[in-house]
Amino acid sequence: MSRQGITLSRLNRAIAGILSRPELTNVWVVAELMDVRLNRGHCYMELVEKNPDTGSIEARMRAAIWASNYLRISSEFLRATGQQIATGLKVLVCGTVNYHPAYGLSLVISDIDPSYTMGEAERKRREILERLAREGVINDNRSLEWPDTALRIAIVSAPGAAGYGDFINQIYHNTPCLRFTTRLFPALMQGERTAPTVIAALEAIAAESDDWDCVVIIRGGGATSDLQAFDDYNLALNVAQFPLPVIVGIGHERDVTVLDYVANMRVKTPTAAAEWLIGRGEEALSLLQTLGTDIFHAASDRIAGARTQLAHLQSALGIAPAAAMERAKSRLNRAAGTLAGVGARRISPEFMRLSQTLRAIATASANILSRQRDSLTARESLLKALSPEATLQRGYSITLHDGRAVTDASTLPPGTRLTTRVARGSFTSTLNTITEPDDATA
Repeated sequence: MSRQGITLSRLNRAIAGILSRPELTNVWVVAELMDVRLNRGHCYMELVEKNPDTGSIEARMRAAIWASNYLRISSEFLRATGQQIATGLKVLVCGTVNYHPAYGLSLVISDIDPSYTMGEAERKRREILERLAREGVINDNRSLEWPDTALRIAIVSAPGAAGYGDFINQIYHNTPCLRFTTRLFPALMQGERTAPTVIAALEAIAAESDDWDCVVIIRGGGATSDLQAFDDYNLALNVAQFPLPVIVGIGHERDVTVLDYVANMRVKTPTAAAEWLIGRGEEALSLLQTLGTDIFHAASDRIAGARTQLAHLQSALGIAPAAAMERAKSRLNRAAGTLAGVGARRISPEFMRLSQTLRAIATASANILSRQRDSLTARESLLKALSPEATLQRGYSITLHDGRAVTDASTLPPGTRLTTRVARGSFTSTLNTITEPDDATA
């Protein structure tokens, strides 16, 4: 039995009939824009929903804004948010589900709520700032001390960008003729690669941080959507923890990014960044000029005072030596007269005390010498009584072997030649036998 089918167009009409329900008309949908493009006045795009944890796309639908509505919607959106409808924005759109037999399912957008996009960007920015505050690093760069003069500037910008050119022109053509040293560390300043390339430039600067006084991150004006790349947590963390003061000059006065809240200094444009650095240099130069003026005046005052004193001394120099000589002679005469009288009174008693002392010294010396002489005589007598010669005179003898006195006969072998000293002379003998001492003798 053969099956009967329906045509594809009939199936499409059936689907269209199902999707034409009132609850799918003018429905408000939250989504992120992708692949936004214009064609003949119409705006085509894709709406996607991403997993907040993994970033993977969980839902996708084609969408369009017809030319009849696009000019109104885009103008209102630009006026409210400062940016064009572009890829990457998170939006709240009002649309009607449409199913076209040839092109399939899509959402025809009739309106966009700009306040939601503004609030979403602010919410993301607030979440990043709150996270940095919890981690305790949000004020690290803002609390860094500036050097007295910041003349060595590391620049993070896109090569050839108008903002970079404006900064360089301003910094090298300053009125006070300050001499700056700059170097460009290139990075992309819009698009998905903005944050990683700026971080790479900051890491290159940090590797030679001793060579620089500060860092300037600059980008000229443009669509506000182009600045969303700077609302990045990792980039903000790098700026907040950077070891040198960071100046951020991105966009226009109305443009605000997370970097404006964590950098040491925020200015409205690249030119304003150059003007701020020049102004700081002018302040240091003015202070130096003030100090120089103060030193000049102080030195001038000291020199004038010294000249006045010198003139006074010169005028007094003609009579001062003679007067000084007369005063010195007068003092000398008075001192000589006083010395003569005082000397006679002081010297006579001292002579008497000196004579008494000499007599006492002579008497004491004679007594001491007499006592010492008697002591030496007694010691001489004792020494003679105890000397070996006195012992020999009493009939004793001394036996020597090799010049040493023999005290133990058992240490000598038979046949040893011995020398015996007596009171008068000495004689030699040969040892034959040794007699052991008896107990009583021992």
